[in-house]
Amino acid sequence: MVGRIYHVGLTVSDLERSIAFYRDVLGLEFQGEIFMEGEETDKMFRRVNCKARVAYLNGSKVVEAPPVELIQFVNNEVKKVPSDLFTTSISEVCFYTNDIDSAYKHLVDNNVECLSEPQYFDFRADGFGESRAFYFRDPDGIILEMMQPL
Repeated sequence: MVGRIYHVGLTVSDLERSIAFYRDVLGLEFQGEIFMEGEETDKMFRRVNCKARVAYLNGSKVVEAPPVELIQFVNNEVKKVPSDLFTTSISEVCFYTNDIDSAYKHLVDNNVECLSEPQYFDFRADGFGESRAFYFRDPDGIILEMMQPL
């Protein structure tokens, strides 16, 4: 039924700030922005007179690497609930890096909240290999992950 992940959507409070973070700090490429409104949008989001600004950014040309979709609702109140790894939801979006130590330093140098330093994981016995990873937050507090397979 499912062919591939088409995009990963994140609701944000300030689209310009989020575009700047994902583009300038994480290095994703801005692909463009659309504006959604009308009957179809109202039905899709189940809100009357719903309007949304939607931006797309991607870090890869590989079809298996879906873009990040940033959604800012216009004239609709959005509940800001702190991201929590221990609450049923999408827990994080994970980004790949070739150099996790440089990525970590870059985020710290840009005042990005990191939940830990890079940690080493060995799942070879489970068939998944070795990696180093850490969690961090975007400007809205959404939890993201940086991973370097070893």
